[in-house]
Amino acid sequence: MLSVLMVMSLVNIFVQSQILFSAYLYLGLLVVCGFIMYDTALIIEKRRIGDTDYIAHALMLFIDFADLFRHLLILLTKREAENERKKRRN
Repeated sequence: MLSVLMVMSLVNIFVQSQILFSAYLYLGLLVVCGFIMYDTALIIEKRRIGDTDYIAHALMLFIDFADLFRHLLILLTKREAENERKKRRN
């Protein structure tokens, strides 16, 4: 999935398609949600075997949530700009 996202971003540099950019954002959001689920499961398993490094665990989740926030911020900003354009037309 990461390879697909990388190819999509490289193609979008040259094509500059709005639809491709939207697909990239939504797929990226899906991947980030998958990372959050995977890292949460990994933290639980590490804790079961005795790893008590809660700082590293919190840092893993912080990075995931920061990336999730970034994707959501871009999507919401894009949607707000589209709504502004629709209001100007009317």
